[in-house]
Amino acid sequence: MQLKQKALAIALGLATTLNVSAQTLTRDNGANVGDNQNSVTAGSNGSVLLQDVQLIQKLQRFARERIPERVVHARGAGAHGIFVASTDFSEITAAAPFAFSGKETPVFVRFSSVIHGKGSPETLRDPRGFATKFYTDEGNWDLVGNNLPVFFIRDAIKFPDMVHSLKPSPVNNIQDPNRFFDFFSHEAGATHMLTWVFSDYGTPASYREMDGFGVHAYKMINAEGEIRYVKFQWKSQQGIKNLSSQQVADVQSNDFQHMTRDLHDNIEQGNYPQWDLYIKVIESDKLNDFDYNPLDATKMWLDVAETKVGTMTLNRNPDNFFQETEQVAMAPANLITGIEPSEDRLLQGRVFSYADTQMYRLGANHQQLPINQPKQQVTNYNQDGVANHGNTHGEINYQPSRHSQVAEDTKARHSNATLSGQVQQASIDKQMNFAQAGELYRSFSEQEKRNLIANFAADLGAVKDSGVKHTILSFTYRADADYGKRLTQAVDGDLAKVKKLAAQ
Repeated sequence: MQLKQKALAIALGLATTLNVSAQTLTRDNGANVGDNQNSVTAGSNGSVLLQDVQLIQKLQRFARERIPERVVHARGAGAHGIFVASTDFSEITAAAPFAFSGKETPVFVRFSSVIHGKGSPETLRDPRGFATKFYTDEGNWDLVGNNLPVFFIRDAIKFPDMVHSLKPSPVNNIQDPNRFFDFFSHEAGATHMLTWVFSDYGTPASYREMDGFGVHAYKMINAEGEIRYVKFQWKSQQGIKNLSSQQVADVQSNDFQHMTRDLHDNIEQGNYPQWDLYIKVIESDKLNDFDYNPLDATKMWLDVAETKVGTMTLNRNPDNFFQETEQVAMAPANLITGIEPSEDRLLQGRVFSYADTQMYRLGANHQQLPINQPKQQVTNYNQDGVANHGNTHGEINYQPSRHSQVAEDTKARHSNATLSGQVQQASIDKQMNFAQAGELYRSFSEQEKRNLIANFAADLGAVKDSGVKHTILSFTYRADADYGKRLTQAVDGDLAKVKKLAAQ
């Protein structure tokens, strides 16, 4: 057994001196876990199945780790506004906000940091959340994304582990690069996102001066039932402005909450920030025509045309931070007719976990709160629970009934999708873990490259495990040789070892 453990440690690039005792991973009921890396899906590109109890339990337990602070996206700032469609997009979708040019939809946006806690400085390196609640006349639609176009992982089953590695140690409560790089050394697909985060995009100057991305692929369905795959991007009319590490230090010495202050003060002064919404579209029968998987959340659709569909203006600050910004409940499960989740494995998990988290954090009736309440009447038989402010009448609390005229809307039925393959637990095909990270690196100016290397090296240089450090270096080398060489030099790594790992 000791020989097997030693061989495993070598294979994982870990120090051979580690004293690792063999244990079997189990669920909370003591049952052994057969695969903790891949969700159970219906075929290679099929939906994630609800029967995956390991995935469900991990997400449920993860969502209940904090009371009452959000586990992720804890620190946030919000604002009200309006979205105005600039084109009739009804050929692509039956979704209400895109019904005709000039259509107006009220919105609330919550910007946030992702990893760091509620009282953390806004100067810390972190992706930034960019979540928009559309109060449409057919229900609320939440477009929940980030300021960066991709994510670290492609399967929701890895999300609790990833965040645990990025959060402070459970022993000393200190955030430690040794922990999160240990995790990412097993996750080659994270190279693209790490390149974004360690660039100056990881420290935006303000919420007004950053773009927003839906990150995931979604489906849009028109009135005829035709399905297309789409991605969303908010483009800031204020332009994009990031901070270098030196600028971060200068800002933090004066104001650790500069992003919240900037958003609030500009809106208060009538300088209303605006973003244009762009949508990229792939026809359903073209989804497999790419050398990468378009449903992979670690990938951008670099070679797909985009269409501007509208403009959002934020024009009113919340009257009360807690009642609005803190209690707003964003969830990808909040969808409307004409928009559905794609088979993206990370999105499939988020559809469950975000709604479950909000229900745990705010209660079963959180959508009755004014900030979350739809603009039109809600009619269903969900009942009781804490803080139920409904005004339900009559003894019919079920459907169907001969004594009630409440019925389904057949136009709102879920679209049909053809499935093939078999139920499986396996990683996706066409992973291409490094190509887009290399393209991103080569798109940077020389100064942006220097900043990326310096930012990356500041954390990676603190990693004590040589196997972990050189595995990460080999990922960047595979993305781009110059990228890998410069980062290796910056952390005093062994370039020959990096090249050898990259060749494997």
